[in-house]
Amino acid sequence: MTTVNAVNSDMVAAMRKAVKDCSERGLTVASKWVSELLLSVPEAKRHESQSHASESTFHTSTPARSRSPRPSLSFAHPSPVPTSSQTATASTPASHLYGARLRPPSDEMQALERERELQDEDIYFAAKAYVDGKEFLRAVHILKDCRSSKARFLYIYSQFMASEKKALKDWHRLDSNRHQPPVPVNSSLRDLLEMVKNVTDPFLLFLKGLFLSRMARREEAIECILLSMASYPWNWSAWLLLGTCIGDTEELSSLLPLIPLPPTHPLVQMLQFKTLNELHVPTDHEVALCDRLLGPDFFPNSLWLMSQRACALYHLHSFGQAEIQFQKVLALDPYRIDDIDIYSNILYVTDNRTKLSKLAHEYLALDKDRPEVCCLVGNHYSLRAEHEKAVKYFKRATQLDRTYLSAWTLMGHEYVEMKNSHAAIEAYRRAVDANRKDYRAWYGLGQAYELLNMHQYALYYYQRATALRPYDFRLWQSQGMCYEDLGRPREAIECLKHALLGADTHETTINAKLAKLHNDLEEYAEAAAYHRRIVEVSRADQKQVQEFSKSSMYVARYHMYLGGGDLSLAKEYLERVALSNAEEVTQAAEMLKKLKVMIDKKAQAQTQPNVSQPSTQPVAASA
Repeated sequence: MTTVNAVNSDMVAAMRKAVKDCSERGLTVASKWVSELLLSVPEAKRHESQSHASESTFHTSTPARSRSPRPSLSFAHPSPVPTSSQTATASTPASHLYGARLRPPSDEMQALERERELQDEDIYFAAKAYVDGKEFLRAVHILKDCRSSKARFLYIYSQFMASEKKALKDWHRLDSNRHQPPVPVNSSLRDLLEMVKNVTDPFLLFLKGLFLSRMARREEAIECILLSMASYPWNWSAWLLLGTCIGDTEELSSLLPLIPLPPTHPLVQMLQFKTLNELHVPTDHEVALCDRLLGPDFFPNSLWLMSQRACALYHLHSFGQAEIQFQKVLALDPYRIDDIDIYSNILYVTDNRTKLSKLAHEYLALDKDRPEVCCLVGNHYSLRAEHEKAVKYFKRATQLDRTYLSAWTLMGHEYVEMKNSHAAIEAYRRAVDANRKDYRAWYGLGQAYELLNMHQYALYYYQRATALRPYDFRLWQSQGMCYEDLGRPREAIECLKHALLGADTHETTINAKLAKLHNDLEEYAEAAAYHRRIVEVSRADQKQVQEFSKSSMYVARYHMYLGGGDLSLAKEYLERVALSNAEEVTQAAEMLKKLKVMIDKKAQAQTQPNVSQPSTQPVAASA
């Protein structure tokens, strides 16, 4: 298996070609991304590559490689009746599948394609200008007779964009109507899919994967995307589309071996940590991957990689390091808006009002019509407890981008703060419709239903959130509280024990809740154990006695009256409370008196048998 140890001249040439190819096809996101990544390569390597630029249309620096027979693409629940493509995939190693379906074009085919591009050139440039001006139907009209793959892509892609625009417009006509579907419905997808039925061009295969994905035919979409990547790895839009097909970390692990690139290839690793960031479950391993790619051999100046690293640190709750990383990004490019909303979230949770206010004013002046900026301003007002203004900006963000998940979720949070549970539920549902993989929307729905005392509904949504983020102690804690409210203490205890596994070692609230539940079940030994843990943690953190006096008193009572029997421990705990300023001072003093009597009785009981029993020593003979 080949290991990618550094960026080389062939890879730079492939990136440079991708900038041009993606731009020519109207894939502005992919073109922008790869051009920024190219600029982050050290200048010496970029200049070196210019003398070795590849002229191949379809081959790149990292061709598809055989990586042993691979598992089926059907890593999710299989369809009842598999399609022919799924059947082929299930029985065929991926390397053979790619070779059979996408052999490199012959010289004759390449020559024919170049001739077609020359014939279509004038029409293509006019159509591209229309696309750049968002006049998609004009582009469709003049491209209908073109035959080159590039023009054909622009023709079909323009039809798709025009149909998306129409679907969104029709959807908004039903605003505030109970018959409005959760998401816009594009009725043209089936016809568009028919246009790319038997394509082999990698960009057209990407379009086919896009249409299949939108039609919820996920496994077929994944196959098309992987086939596209096998011939043309540097179309970043294909990688983004692949990421949307991944539902959780298990699916990501199943998919990574199927990608026709070495696991150490930068694109594979970028997919990995971007997907885990979107799932909100990155680990230190993903931070290490970012550090590797930011090294001198790869992309040391990549703002995108720095931003992804900051997002990973944010999800790991390393807010200080994440803030420093974002400051480095803005120092290099003060006009970069991408991910500025994540930076605002960090300033929000760290209660940095001054910096958040300054950032909001700067970016509002820079571009008030970017959803990330609206989200930033919404966070600014939320931190100032101006919830109505915050809702206004979050709503504006969703109007600019219906799929902007963070804005829907944060809007829901604001409605919760305003005690408007029904509006919060509607906002969270929109977030779930936009992206079912984000635990925050599910968690928000649980909180909203809990406010309405609908604990069975709340429990369902908490469980959905926990399935996406199984190591988040807050989600287990919320489940435990729901079970308690439903009168199911055993399930509550199990959930809170799960919460303890992911909580900070100095946490005491969950321990207190567990102690209460065990006490209610008359399991006094278990309750006392959790109370003792609270005392030990509090003392280690050098807290005031009054903060853990109730736990001290419980442990003392347990050992005095409930079968514990460790009177010396009870005495130690009671003396500490009696000498403090806690409310239980008087009670502790009275219990100490009773404890002294108990200790004396115990001492007498231990010595009494020695007095009453006859001596076993032989009696000395009298003189």
